[in-house]
Amino acid sequence: MARRFAATDLHGCLRTFRYLVEEELRLRPADTLYLLGDYVNKGPSSGGLLAYLMQLQAAGYQVHCLRGNHEQELLDAAHGHAKKTWLTEPERALTLASFGIASVGEIPVKYLSWLARLPYELELPDFMLVHAGYNFALPPAEMHRDFDTMLTTKSFAYDPSRLAGKRLLHGHVPKPLADIKTQVAARAGAIGLDAGAVYRLNPELRHLAALNLDSWQLHAVENRELAYPIARR
Repeated sequence: MARRFAATDLHGCLRTFRYLVEEELRLRPADTLYLLGDYVNKGPSSGGLLAYLMQLQAAGYQVHCLRGNHEQELLDAAHGHAKKTWLTEPERALTLASFGIASVGEIPVKYLSWLARLPYELELPDFMLVHAGYNFALPPAEMHRDFDTMLTTKSFAYDPSRLAGKRLLHGHVPKPLADIKTQVAARAGAIGLDAGAVYRLNPELRHLAALNLDSWQLHAVENRELAYPIARR
């Protein structure tokens, strides 16, 4: 039977993500994997992770990827519109090194084109998927055009009536794995799946979580990357 999974906030953790896909989930071409954004920055293998996602899709795997704020920041930087807050200097160096380049303007077009096509949200029969969340105070039509909130909000008041009763899955704000397990066990209306995989120094985080959307089983693997510089969150 085909399965559906959702995961988020990979942040260049290629070894960890490959282990999740190939060993923990044992993903099959008939399955569907929804990813809620933030594939790049902070971790050691942004370029490698994008290449792996593209390889999975080219091989016929049903991997559907949303846009996160870090994809948007990378696109903005590559097109000369980098915000002053685009990562710290060590984080920028790590991201650029993962592509084998010296400046963000050298990112290969194939990656930029792939990133530019990423949607902001996905609607399933039973779930709405977005990277960060929505401004539920807006009328529904405006809510789905408020891209800045969809990419960057860190808090919202979930209103199922604005999503036709669907549950909301999102990422963006890292939270302890124990808290995610509690939300999943309660089958909460809004569930944040970011278990802080990239924060390898934080024992309560440093996990990549994937939720089976049909069985509600939560899969989690601990950060498996080789050592890389990152602050404790």
